[in-house]
Amino acid sequence: MAQDQHEVGTNWLAGAGLRPTRQRVTLAALLIGDGQHRHVTAESLFDAAKDQGEAVSLATVYNTLRAFCEVGLMQEIMVDGTKSYFDTNTHDHPHFFWEDDCTLTDAPTDQLVIAQLPDAPAGAEIASVDVVIRLRRKH
Repeated sequence: MAQDQHEVGTNWLAGAGLRPTRQRVTLAALLIGDGQHRHVTAESLFDAAKDQGEAVSLATVYNTLRAFCEVGLMQEIMVDGTKSYFDTNTHDHPHFFWEDDCTLTDAPTDQLVIAQLPDAPAGAEIASVDVVIRLRRKH
């Protein structure tokens, strides 16, 4: 992996106050090294690291992704309550979930209109609203 990608990853971590361990820098570089946003699962990021010849365990990938979410570098999007996707774009935006190949992509924010949300129950407040639009290709 190119040195400049590692530098981008190191700076990304430093900006969030995370210690730049070798494994964190490696995973950060895979996520944002080219400046593009990513939607990944822990498994897909693990495979990408392995393809780069990086020695990192799947448990470490999960823990690292959770740490990135905790400091606001990424957001977690749950699909079906069982599958977690991690997004490097932390701005509020809707997603398309493509059922045919189990991938997540950004949906156009400017086309989404939420007119009203229900009131939160007593003693609760709405923390966020996640919009995941499930798609399947027409046959």
